[in-house]
Amino acid sequence: MIQSKKKWSVQTISQEQAEEFAKTLQVDVLVAKLLLARGIDTELAAKEFLEMDASSVHDPFLFSDMQGAVERIHTAIERNEKILVYGDYDADGITSVTVLMETLTSLGATVSFKIPNRFEDGYGPSERLFRLAHEEGVSLLITVDNGISGVSQIALAKELGMDVILTDHHEAGEVIPNADFIIHPHLEENYPFSDLAGVGVSFKLAQALLGRIPEEYLYLVAIGTIADLVPLQGENRYFVKRGLELMRTKPTEAIRALASASGVELSDINEETVGFAFGPRINAVGRLGSADPGVHLFRSDSKEEAALYAKFLQDKNKERQSIVKSITDEAVAQVETGPLPSVLVVFQEDWNPGILGIVASRLVEKYTRPAIVLGIDLEKGIAKGSARSIEGFHLYQEIAKNRDIVPHFGGHPMAAGMTMSLDDLDEFVARMQAQGDEVLTQDHFIPRLTVDIPVELSEINVQSIESAAKLGPYGMGFAKPVYAVKGVEVKSFRKIGASSNHAKLEVTKDGHTLDVIGFYQGELVDQLAPMTSLTIAGDLQINEWNGRKKPQLMLEDAMSSDWQLFDVRGIRQLYRWLNQVPQGDAHYVAFHEETIAAYQDQLPERIVKSSELEPKHSSVVLLDMPAHEQQLDEIVTKSEWSRIFAHFFTPSEAFFDGLPSRDQFKWYYGFLMSKEKFALKEQGAQLARHKGWSEQTINFMSKVFFELDFVRIDNGHLVVNKESERRALTEAPSYQQQQQRIELEQVLLYAPYRELKQWFDAKRQHRS
Repeated sequence: MIQSKKKWSVQTISQEQAEEFAKTLQVDVLVAKLLLARGIDTELAAKEFLEMDASSVHDPFLFSDMQGAVERIHTAIERNEKILVYGDYDADGITSVTVLMETLTSLGATVSFKIPNRFEDGYGPSERLFRLAHEEGVSLLITVDNGISGVSQIALAKELGMDVILTDHHEAGEVIPNADFIIHPHLEENYPFSDLAGVGVSFKLAQALLGRIPEEYLYLVAIGTIADLVPLQGENRYFVKRGLELMRTKPTEAIRALASASGVELSDINEETVGFAFGPRINAVGRLGSADPGVHLFRSDSKEEAALYAKFLQDKNKERQSIVKSITDEAVAQVETGPLPSVLVVFQEDWNPGILGIVASRLVEKYTRPAIVLGIDLEKGIAKGSARSIEGFHLYQEIAKNRDIVPHFGGHPMAAGMTMSLDDLDEFVARMQAQGDEVLTQDHFIPRLTVDIPVELSEINVQSIESAAKLGPYGMGFAKPVYAVKGVEVKSFRKIGASSNHAKLEVTKDGHTLDVIGFYQGELVDQLAPMTSLTIAGDLQINEWNGRKKPQLMLEDAMSSDWQLFDVRGIRQLYRWLNQVPQGDAHYVAFHEETIAAYQDQLPERIVKSSELEPKHSSVVLLDMPAHEQQLDEIVTKSEWSRIFAHFFTPSEAFFDGLPSRDQFKWYYGFLMSKEKFALKEQGAQLARHKGWSEQTINFMSKVFFELDFVRIDNGHLVVNKESERRALTEAPSYQQQQQRIELEQVLLYAPYRELKQWFDAKRQHRS
């Protein structure tokens, strides 16, 4: 039996319905199943989804303050006023700034930008930077992706005489800043889509200012939208889909440089490229220092300039990776000093606040608990950091309950940032853990795996996978599909990778095969035995090598209700297979006293005799050969073992000793008849050498004759009993035992794996 690591939720799609839907849409059955699984179950809805175009983009003037904001900006341009675009230091903020900088510059505005330094200014609006902007003559301030909780900072900007246009998409608090115009999808009744990223809101302002859909900026919208993990639905879906197309077909110098630095082919750019290659590099600069180089990269006109900035982002990302690993190791060490609380809160002096969100994500992945990671600044007397959450624990709302001690915070249900006084840190930790205890149960701490589609191996091919890929982009709100295949047989399995920490399997069913790759799942190989029936779940991809395309499944999880036979027959070196035996959950069984004496010091557990066996463990290790089949029957009936390790060591093998032939018995009996008496002990070895037999053969035939009353022992000599009745050799107990032992060894020691497995299967079925 192999336990799944996650709690599966599997959708069931009718095969008949899927085939009918596929026929209607003229698509692959796999595609039809995925559409149905996502609730797209009518021809009209499917066509709208599959044929999404620019008609999905809404009128920006549905925002109630959009008209006023556009008029104020045009007035500023006409009057040559200084405009400042004030952004944020992550990928969403950097792309938001770039969209408006490019838009306003194209309209002839006198415009500059500022992005707060997270180490000097923290998250959100900065009074220091607002005062500096005022000193520089800025009269119109436009904030993008910078939060909506800076009530006092916006009030200061107004007091200084600047007009403020606030654009944002974060959770709004109870008090809204007194900006002149606010463009925020969560605060609108008339705008039909509320899940725009910060760059999406900036794009709507750009669209309104230009009076058209500025496609040339959609690649920026795609990057910010993917990186900020907002739902890929509605407008966002179109923005990302079209933006990715433009990156592949009409790349800017910035995209060319980013792709080169990331080792990505332009033609291969997709949502995963942005999420796992571009996004981390763009975020890295803001995490470690000034985010301005990110904006400069996207505004670069020359190949050389773009390459320089991309190289800078690449170097910062490498530095960021090193710091993340170091802090993650320290955070894990803190967590594991005691029992796991419902909410993890770790903190330490000099932790770089720029990467604490990543560390929090790593903790969530490892422990499936909300995680808050704070850096301590003793000089300023503050704790500052980031948090990530799990389903069921709304971070923003839970942190908001502590406004009295957390004056600065912002974020979403799943992610947040915060700053507080060190004096309140202990109180904050106690409160958050108490809130976690109220909201969360043990069920929340089990990782979840949502399986969209159970499929048959016969449905998986290159064409079906390529068709399903066209349903992308995948991301938040439209996750990459997870497929499950039930009842596949493991054909081969091995560990791969420099550290042997990955798994590679080949599975088969009804004549179809599939390669399976499990990154960081090398331990699965230790649990597998040939012929194991598995249910596997993961992402279907295409592996292309030397021009040949082949389907493969990237494994998320696996489980099996099958019992497993581990064939370790003939492997005398115990270290080669003992690591596969579950420690503390296995019985080591011996049928012979000499086996116990020989093996006990080499094993981690006490060896028990078959008669002492208790069904309290899930695995049993059969160290040696039973004397007869009934002994194994007794073990199989003791418990429904999930794992049986067959070692079956024997010092001498009856199969190779064999049974003497009838001619051998006939000659030996005639020999004894010709002798008045025969001294077996003294002359047996000499006779064996003369005949070219083993001494065991002579001894065995003598014992059979004695049991059949053909001979008697007289003062240590064999004497033929001439009055004995004629009897068959098979009537002798020794002959029967040797015959049974040979048959048993034929199965247990020399049968191929499949036959041995079937033999045990029959035993288990007979028991039930």
